[in-house]
Amino acid sequence: MTDSSSPSTVKARLPRGFADRGPAEIGATNSMLEAIRASYELYGFEAVETPFVEYTEALGKFLPDQDRPNEGVFSFQDDDEQWLSLRYDLTAPLARYVAENYDKLAKPYRSYRMGWVFRNEKPGPGRFRQFMQFDADTVGSASVAADAEICMMAADTLERLGIGRSDFVIKVNNRKVLDGVLEAAGLEGEGRAAQKLIVLRAIDKLDRLGADGVRMLLGPGRKDESGDFTRGADLAASAIERILAFTAARAPTNAATLDNLAAAVGASARGQEGVAELREMAALFAAAGYEGRILIDPAVVRGLEYYTGPVYEAELTFEVKDEHGRPVRFGSVGGGGRYDGLVARFRGEPVPATGFSIGVSRLVSALRAMNSPLVSGRNLRGPVVVLVLDRDQMPRYQKIVSDLRAAGIRAELYLGSAGMNAQLKYADRRGSPCAVIQGSNEREKGEATIRDLVLGAELAASTKDRADYLELRQRAQFAVAEGNIVDAVKEVLSRSK
Repeated sequence: MTDSSSPSTVKARLPRGFADRGPAEIGATNSMLEAIRASYELYGFEAVETPFVEYTEALGKFLPDQDRPNEGVFSFQDDDEQWLSLRYDLTAPLARYVAENYDKLAKPYRSYRMGWVFRNEKPGPGRFRQFMQFDADTVGSASVAADAEICMMAADTLERLGIGRSDFVIKVNNRKVLDGVLEAAGLEGEGRAAQKLIVLRAIDKLDRLGADGVRMLLGPGRKDESGDFTRGADLAASAIERILAFTAARAPTNAATLDNLAAAVGASARGQEGVAELREMAALFAAAGYEGRILIDPAVVRGLEYYTGPVYEAELTFEVKDEHGRPVRFGSVGGGGRYDGLVARFRGEPVPATGFSIGVSRLVSALRAMNSPLVSGRNLRGPVVVLVLDRDQMPRYQKIVSDLRAAGIRAELYLGSAGMNAQLKYADRRGSPCAVIQGSNEREKGEATIRDLVLGAELAASTKDRADYLELRQRAQFAVAEGNIVDAVKEVLSRSK
């Protein structure tokens, strides 16, 4: 036996920011992914897969430098001294793929991608360095109808996952509208970039701080409850009120919200262009019957420095209780927008594109919180276990397992060294619906015993009446002719669906 303190023993430990996944979580995720895939394919999107590793220069703003080669991404050099990185998201690799295969692809090019992405950032509660995304993008269409379609697909996808219409909303804004508001507030020009960033961050905190808190951040700054001071944007009073009018533009209908936004952008040509695009999208939502599920909302500001037009966010609105019994909302589970400049990095010419990304782990957690049958694990059961009671009869047991598998039934031959009771406990731990038992007595009669482990567990937990107990026991464990094992197992499996 190896001494655990021996220098040759490697400590078993998981790297920070990463997580192992068991069969229940994998099964739940796969069920959800299949539903998302079906929704995307219904809209005519097709699958494409890119590798985990890209040349780092393809990832845009995350280029390594000599002092910080792994800033934001996990990077390394190959034998040609080229910088490579694990992909940070699924969009930059798509842009590279489209640019590399541009002349071969039918355009607009509609694709979906699913996979792991990696971020070399400080991990924290619910914040991992490896997580899964599921994206859908249209490349090659400048029409905002492409943006509207993706918003409608996002709504349909959430419904396909079993989320009711009253439990989610797709929120839509436009980068051009905010640019117009900032222009009308006197913040145009590259020299005001730092000030603009403070304004964006302030607007993003509206739900948490309220209008008064945001007003302070737009002005001289704000001191929080702990005494920490956050520097403000130092805007003039008139500029602050214009921006706050923008944040308060949301009205009961999309049409009324758009009227408020038109007033907020004033004479800004870019702002009015953004409002016109949102009006066109709102007309498409109304015509297709999505008006109540997709709302024009100026509060959507995340990522606006990256996007070039419409932006959207899928938000869950239902409440659940945390471990302390306090109500919490899951909030955003996906988002996206128009990014007309990304493919142009590779081709040197504008290539319009828009896309949507779902945060898979967050959405699985939300579905579990609402007890969705899609991810409950009810359909995740282990294999039928064929017990091995007589080692010299292994070929006979192997035939039983092979017959079950040939009938499409997941089955396993017990390969350990324990006795019958321990084997049944093993089957229980595997989540097996039933076990096949054949000892010498059954074999002499040309029979086998089928034990329904699901019904047996219910029997042990539910009844103390002796008559009921005997009746249920007969159903939970019964003998069948050896030639009828497959049919008997099918009957048991049909009970536990």
